[in-house]
Amino acid sequence: MTSLVLYALRLLLLGSITLSALAQTPTASASRPLRELYTDFFPLHHTGPITPQAWAARKQDVRDRVLLASGLFPLPTKTPLNAVVYGRVERDDYTIDRVFFESFPGHYVTGSLYLPKNPPRDGKMPGILSPHGHWPQGRFMDLGANSAAMKEQLAIGAERFESGARAPLQARCVQLARMGCAVFFYDTLGNADSIQIAEHRSGRRPDLNGTEPGTYGLYSLMADLRLQSNFGLQTWNSVRALDFILTVPGVDPARLSVTGASGGATQAMMLAAIDDRLATAFPCVMVSTAMQGGCTCENASYLRINQGNIDIAAAFAPKPMGLTTADDWTKELETKGYPDLKNVWKALGRPENLLATFNTHWKHNYNHVSRTTMYGFMNQHFQLGFKAPVLERSFVVSSPEEATVWTTTHPKPAGDKIGAAHEKALLKHWSEDGARLLSEKKDLLRRAWSLMIGRTLPQATDVTFSFGQKEHADYILLTTTVYDRKNQEEVPCTILRPKGVKWNGTIAVWLANSGVQTLDGAGGLSPAAKTLIEAGIAIACPSLYLAGAKEQPMNPVKSQDASRNEWRWAAAYTYGYNPSLVVRRVHDAMTTVAMLRSHPEMKAARIILVGADGAGAVAAAAAAMMPQQLNGAVIDTEGFRFASVNDQWHPMFVPGAVKYGDVPGLISLSDTFRVTTVGEAGVPGGAEAVARAVVATSGR
Repeated sequence: MTSLVLYALRLLLLGSITLSALAQTPTASASRPLRELYTDFFPLHHTGPITPQAWAARKQDVRDRVLLASGLFPLPTKTPLNAVVYGRVERDDYTIDRVFFESFPGHYVTGSLYLPKNPPRDGKMPGILSPHGHWPQGRFMDLGANSAAMKEQLAIGAERFESGARAPLQARCVQLARMGCAVFFYDTLGNADSIQIAEHRSGRRPDLNGTEPGTYGLYSLMADLRLQSNFGLQTWNSVRALDFILTVPGVDPARLSVTGASGGATQAMMLAAIDDRLATAFPCVMVSTAMQGGCTCENASYLRINQGNIDIAAAFAPKPMGLTTADDWTKELETKGYPDLKNVWKALGRPENLLATFNTHWKHNYNHVSRTTMYGFMNQHFQLGFKAPVLERSFVVSSPEEATVWTTTHPKPAGDKIGAAHEKALLKHWSEDGARLLSEKKDLLRRAWSLMIGRTLPQATDVTFSFGQKEHADYILLTTTVYDRKNQEEVPCTILRPKGVKWNGTIAVWLANSGVQTLDGAGGLSPAAKTLIEAGIAIACPSLYLAGAKEQPMNPVKSQDASRNEWRWAAAYTYGYNPSLVVRRVHDAMTTVAMLRSHPEMKAARIILVGADGAGAVAAAAAAMMPQQLNGAVIDTEGFRFASVNDQWHPMFVPGAVKYGDVPGLISLSDTFRVTTVGEAGVPGGAEAVARAVVATSGR
C-alpha cells in the first residue's frame, strides 16, 4: 500500500481528515530520476512481436521523432541549391572538385566531390555521402607525413599506408571513387570551410538571445522553443547534400548511401532514418546501448525519449546497413543491442542485410580494417564487381589549399554573411518558413504535440489504486495514489464526490499548481469547490509532478559552469532524454483520467478537464491528447504563453511549444468537445469563474 494511502487511513483512524492535511502529504517526485547521456542504458524500445505491420508503425514513430527533434517537422521548403562545382584537382584515377551550395538561402554547405576518372561502363555511379565526425581539422584532417600519431597507426596495424594513416577521412573517399562511386565529403558546422557559424559548440550568447525572429541565434531560449539547433541544421545539411549528389551527372538515384564514423555516424544514422532515398547506410563506432553521442550536434530535445540509437538505426530495416565497433562506448554492441537489431532484420525477412564487425582491440576509429569491411559491403550491395577483399592503395593526400572551396575566384563569406548577423537571419528564415508550412495544418500540429507528450492514455490494466474514504455532510472525501505500472509513476489524487443521488455523474478533473489546496477554504471547501459540489459535480484533484517548483530539474553534461551559458548546459542534454515538467504533468492528468475511466464505483457519465491556478497550459495539452476520453474542458489560461517564459529552467518551458502554436494552437486541437477558456483578455479568470464554467459545460 502506498505511503499516501497509509497516511490517509491513519488520519481516518484519528477521526480527523481535512483538505489542508492532504495538501501536505508527500508526492511521488523522487520516483522519476532524470535520464542521463553517459550513464543510462538505451536498448531497443519495442514490445510485442516484430511484424512488418508493427515495425512500419514503429519506424514512422522513430522517423517523426527524429524530424521533430531536428526542427524539420514538417520538412522545410527546399530552396534552390545554387551549387558551385569548380577547381578540379586531377589524380591518377580520380578527381576532386570544390563544392559549395545553399541548404537554406545564404547558408553554405561546403565540401569535396570525389569522382572516378573512368566511370562504370553503363555510366551510372553510386552516390555516397561522407560526413565527418569530431576528428582534428575535420575535412582538412592530416596527421602529418612524419608525425608520431601517423606512425603509431601503422605500428598497431590500424593502417596499411602512410597516406591512409595521415588522412583516414580522405582515404575512404579516394577508395570509393576508385571503385566507381561519386563521393561527397562535406563539412560540419564550424569545421574547415564551414565558417559562417564559426564555433561548433558556441553555447548561449547574450547578444543572440532576443525574443523575436531575427534577434536570436542557436542555443537561445527562442531557438529551443522552435526546436532550432545545430543538430537540426546539420541534419538538414545532410538532406540537402543528398539533393546535391543527385544533381551530379551519372549518379544512380537507386544506389545512394551514407557512411561516417563517430559524429559522422550520428549524421549517417539520422539521415538513414528520415530519408527513403538512401539504399544502404554504414554508420561506424556510434550505434550502441551506451553513450549516445556527446556533442550538441548529436543531441536535440525529444530525440531520445522513447528511443535511442539502436531504435534509430533499426528504423532503416530491412535495407542493408553495416556497423563497426571499437574499444569505446560501442564495445559491448555484440551482446547489447546487436542481437535486437538482428531480430528486427530477421523478422522483416532480410537478415543478410545487416552486417557488423567487432574490432574492439582498437580505440575509437574508422581505420583501414573497418573501411575494408565497408568497401566489401558497398561492393556487394551496389554490385560493383570487385574481387573480395577490396583493399586500398596509397594516394596523394590533399592539402587544405587544394581542398578549400574559398579562393580568390570564390571568396569566403564575410560581413553579414558570417557570425551573429548570419545566424540570426538563418534562424529567422527557418522560423518563418516553418510558420507558413504549419499554418492551418491541424493534423501536423496534433502529430507534433503527440510526439512531444510522448504518451497515450494508460490502459485500465496499467493503473492500480486503492482508496481511503471519509464522509462529510455534503460529500465523500476519497484519497488514493494511482500507480501507472507501465511507466512506473505514482500520482496522488484527492476526490470529492457529492453524496448519493446528488451526484449527477460528472467529474471535474481539477489540475492546479497548488493541488488540493485550491479547493480548501476557511473552515471547509473553497467557494469554487462548493459551487461544483452543490451542482452535483465530483472533483478529482491529482497532485501534479513537482507542482510549485521554481525551476525544472536539469542535468548538464560534465559542467561546473555557474553561468549556465556554456554549451554543456544546452537544453538538449535534459530534454533530449527527459520530458519537461509540463509534459510530466500532462502524463499525470492522463493517468488520473485512466483511473476514473476504469474505476468500477465512479461510473462517470461525463469527465471535464479543468486547468486552474497556473495549470491552464497543462490542461490544454492534456485535453488535446484525450479527444475520446473527455466530454469538455475549462481552461484558465491566465493569459499565459509559452513564448513568455524567460529561461529553459522555467517550470513552464516546453521545447518546440512556440513553433507548434503555443497555448492557442493547443486549445484549437481539442475539437471533439466543448472547450471554454477564461483568463484571456476581457474574460475574468480565477477558480470561481472556472467552477461556473464547469457547471455550464456539464449542462446543469
